[in-house]
Amino acid sequence: MSRYTGSVCKQCRTEREKLFLKGERCNTNCTLERKRGKNAPGQHGARKGKMSDYGKHLREKQKARRVFGLSEQQFRRYFDVADKMPGMTGDNLLKLLELRLDNTVFKLGLAFSRKMARQLVMHGNVTVNGKKVDVPRYQVKAGDVITVKEKYKTNANLVKLMEHPAAVPSWLEFDKTTVAGKVKNEPSVEEFSHPINSQLIVELYSK
Repeated sequence: MSRYTGSVCKQCRTEREKLFLKGERCNTNCTLERKRGKNAPGQHGARKGKMSDYGKHLREKQKARRVFGLSEQQFRRYFDVADKMPGMTGDNLLKLLELRLDNTVFKLGLAFSRKMARQLVMHGNVTVNGKKVDVPRYQVKAGDVITVKEKYKTNANLVKLMEHPAAVPSWLEFDKTTVAGKVKNEPSVEEFSHPINSQLIVELYSK
C-alpha cells in the first residue's frame, strides 16, 4: 500500500491551514507562519484564482484524509461503511475516523501526533481491555480501556508527555497515575478533532 513519505508541512501548505500533523510542534514551528508558507507548494503554488465547486469538495476530502493519515482506498472504504449506517453519512464518517485506535491513542495524549500513535499501536505497545491490539484501524467503543504495556511506561517520549498531560475530549477520560484511558461514549459532532465539512465529502462521492 502506498504511503506518503514527503514533508507533512507541504500538506498543510496545500490545504492552507494547520492540520497538526506534527502534533504540538505545529504550534511552535509552523511553516504556514513563515514567508514561503503563504503559498501552496510547487512552482504554481502562488497562483490565485476562484476555486470551483468541485475543487472545494475535493480539498475538503483531501484535508480529512490527511488529518487522519489515510490512503484514498482506505478513506473510500470508511465512506462506504458510513453510507450504510443509519443517520447522517457525513457525521457517521467522521465518527468512524475518530474511533480509530490510533486516533484515540493520540487524543488520550499518549503520543505527540497521530503518526506516532500509529507506530505505537503497530509496534504492539498498546492494549485494549488488557489485550494487545496492533491494528491502527481497530474501532474502539464505549467502555474500552486503553493503556500501554508496562515496559513502555518508562519510554522517554511517554515520560515527557506525562509531565504535562494533554487535555482530553469529554468522550474520553484519562488517569495519569495508571497511564490508562477509557472511552466513555462516542464523540458528538461538536467534539470531532478538526473542523471538516463532511457534507462536502458526501456531495463529492455522490456525484
